Amino acid sequence: MISAPSHVPNELYQPSDMDLVQVQDVVVEFDGFRALDVAYFGVDRGELRVVIGPNGAGKTTLCDVISGKTAPVAGRVVFDDVDITRASDADIARLGVGRKFQTPTVFNSLTVAENMELALPGRRGALRNLFARTTGSQRDEIMTVLGRVHLAELAGAQASSLSHGQRQWLEISMLIVAKPKLLLVDEPAAGLTDHETELTAQLLTELTGAHTLIVIEHDMEFVRRLASRVTVLCEGRVLADGTLDQVQQDPRVVEAYLGRGRERTPERR
Repeated sequence: MISAPSHVPNELYQPSDMDLVQVQDVVVEFDGFRALDVAYFGVDRGELRVVIGPNGAGKTTLCDVISGKTAPVAGRVVFDDVDITRASDADIARLGVGRKFQTPTVFNSLTVAENMELALPGRRGALRNLFARTTGSQRDEIMTVLGRVHLAELAGAQASSLSHGQRQWLEISMLIVAKPKLLLVDEPAAGLTDHETELTAQLLTELTGAHTLIVIEHDMEFVRRLASRVTVLCEGRVLADGTLDQVQQDPRVVEAYLGRGRERTPERR
């Protein structure tokens, strides 16, 4: 058993055999600046976890470490009982980690359906495989997923014609058909209308159980709609954990957002 460092509240340091992903004693530094210093962060299989924190808290860096984009200088990361600390981002993706960045990354010149076909297991990242044979069951699955986000009628439309919210839904849908075990979703509510925000919250909530999700978000109303466990990061460390109401009432969280944390305007990676 790893002992909790003094700066981490004991109640937050509870490794579990149920965790799909475990971040243990991980330190990330950029040019001598400590961007992440996490004693333990774990997410159960089938759980939806929201990660919040002030600018510069290390939220994106945490996802970078889990997805293999950034390698820690200390500690270890375990995914589905496999140590992925030094694995490449491509190898980690093959193990079942999918990631959606804040800005949607879809192929504008392709139709909605073609984007979805490209995301099928074994195809993403290889444009030439767009012309591989798509089975009837795969087409049915694509249309079912698109139907959940009201994009089925736009299956033949070019992705470039979609609104920002529709592009967000398309990329989330592409992740779903890729069948990852873990979805890392960065600020899915950014730039959405109220209706789009509500639909996105419903979609992410419906995915819980079949998938494990880590959602980075700033919109507290959106976080409330997700009604899930919340982890608060501040200055690269886990500060608080619990329901949204619990963490919002934590004096350390209030100080992080309204006190010293407010002065740290540069956002870390």
